[in-house]
Amino acid sequence: MYEGPVQDLIDELGKLPGIGPKSAQRIAFHLLSVEPPEIDRLQGALQKVRDGVQFCIVCGTVSDKEMCRICSDPRRDRTMICVVEEPKDVQAVERTREFRGRYHVLGGALDPLSGIGPDQLRIRELLARIGNQDDGVDVSEVIIATDPNTEGEATATYLVRMLRVFPGLSVTRLASGLPMGGDLEFADELTLGRALSGRRAM
Repeated sequence: MYEGPVQDLIDELGKLPGIGPKSAQRIAFHLLSVEPPEIDRLQGALQKVRDGVQFCIVCGTVSDKEMCRICSDPRRDRTMICVVEEPKDVQAVERTREFRGRYHVLGGALDPLSGIGPDQLRIRELLARIGNQDDGVDVSEVIIATDPNTEGEATATYLVRMLRVFPGLSVTRLASGLPMGGDLEFADELTLGRALSGRRAM
């Protein structure tokens, strides 16, 4: 245990995902050794995240404007929606350069043990987008790109059931190539690109 502000910093860093006690301590002592302008830049970046980042009113991903750059891009195919769990998954799919449609971020996956049910996710908003047409254009395909783990599969199955009510809507799932129990965020571009181009009907 260190004294005062140093221990407070270590404690706060240790609350971040993927940062254990030793990593938190290393980061804290690194920050103590850098020049004040570097600390100011970090502080400024954190403040901008707190004050300037919002969620896109259409798809729900993080943005610095009311509508993200993808939803406001007229060149994107409005007939296709790729459903992902988190904003980081949008970037994972974008890196493949295989998808030219739009996205819908659920904000997580179904996990009853953690108290996350359909009402905690942006499923109602997805159904409204499809039912009300996306910017006056009929959505013809929904690609379910939830993580290939237990929660992601449960979410995909639930979405398929909900989307069956829309006549003529094609519902597809990412194809093989992604390992079970993995996260989209950690898949390489080639694997994710093949999974996206070889998606299958559900």
